[in-house]
Amino acid sequence: MRSVLLVAHTDRPNICEQATHTATALIAAGIEVRMLGAEATRVPADGVRLVETDTAAIGAELVLVLGGDGTFLRAAVLARPAGVPMVGVNLGHVGFLAEAEPNALDSTIETVIRGDYDVEERVTVDADIVLDGQVLASVWALNEVSLERTNRERMLEIAVAVDGRPLLRFGCDGVLCATPTGSTAYAFSAGGPIVWPNVDAMLIVPNAAHALFSRPVIVAPTSEVDIDMISPGLPGVLSCDGRRSYPVPPGARIRVRRGALPVRVARVGGWSFADRLVNKFHLPVRSFREAAPSNADEEL
Repeated sequence: MRSVLLVAHTDRPNICEQATHTATALIAAGIEVRMLGAEATRVPADGVRLVETDTAAIGAELVLVLGGDGTFLRAAVLARPAGVPMVGVNLGHVGFLAEAEPNALDSTIETVIRGDYDVEERVTVDADIVLDGQVLASVWALNEVSLERTNRERMLEIAVAVDGRPLLRFGCDGVLCATPTGSTAYAFSAGGPIVWPNVDAMLIVPNAAHALFSRPVIVAPTSEVDIDMISPGLPGVLSCDGRRSYPVPPGARIRVRRGALPVRVARVGGWSFADRLVNKFHLPVRSFREAAPSNADEEL
């Protein structure tokens, strides 16, 4: 039997209604619908199978996400280790990670039922927190890992090296290592460039750096980035996709590299990334010279 893991932001009643509609349609088409127990209790659809978090996506054909980017990132934690592709329907705010908008929910359901979608792989980042040669934590992110200060009265002093060669040193609020997928998220807010998600690269983006050179840097996907905490006695925190945080003691090193596992994303619509940029950022794709003529122009 075909199986879909449905992940929804069930704290919002309107999304519960959409999730019920989605689950009912998929089950009627002979597709098993799985949901985490805490979410399924708010979705009154007969026949939903309750699953545990650790094994929720294993054996599923697809992870279908109803919500915003936060819900998508939460679902990615389930989908990535299982190698299951994800598709999101944006029922949140910006929703850059979602493939479809709310008015396309029914067509997305039909596409899933037909199995008529392509799958692409998105680069992730892996990071180790290392102190005195000991790995304190190993983490990963789809958008970015962000080293940030915890003491608002003092800046972090950091040194950045790429492939073992010193590159940057400055005081700052923090520094991000982002994927192309994450270039439209925190990295964009910190002044980084927008990168097409199919580009194979990694971004280094200083956050409020006190330095003459504090431009974002794009490095090869095979590069290894070391970020050293050199402020005496000053700890930090490493945030992964803004959802999972890990303490970083003074003197520690953050070692970042391309993720061992990608996140697989199903493409169900005809939108290009350029279309998404124009739509999400309301970019002016017409110049004032193309505007409709005024009455004065018509008289001439």
